[in-house]
Amino acid sequence: MVERINAKVNADIRPVADGTVDTWSVNVTAGDCEDYVMTKRDALIHAGLPASALRIASVKTRQGEQHAILVVKTTDHGDLVLDNLTGTIRTLPQTGYRVMAMSGPDPKVWN
Repeated sequence: MVERINAKVNADIRPVADGTVDTWSVNVTAGDCEDYVMTKRDALIHAGLPASALRIASVKTRQGEQHAILVVKTTDHGDLVLDNLTGTIRTLPQTGYRVMAMSGPDPKVWN
């Protein structure tokens, strides 16, 4: 289910950068990394995953660029990363990203 939703959202949203105002939207046809994250989070919750298992992370890529990803907390596979830059679901350490901040179970509270 996670792989299917990740692939569908990656295919359904056309990547575009936000203008001067960064808005985070759900179910858009075009958007930036935060829009992918919010759409994937919404779809996974509707598919039955508990919201408390989903984290939004602000990361730096290997090239030093700011990026947002969705992290699915699991007990048996490690934390899985859903990322619009790749169709492959990886664990957080496999991405090479440096986590700058991550939401807790409540997405309004960040660590």
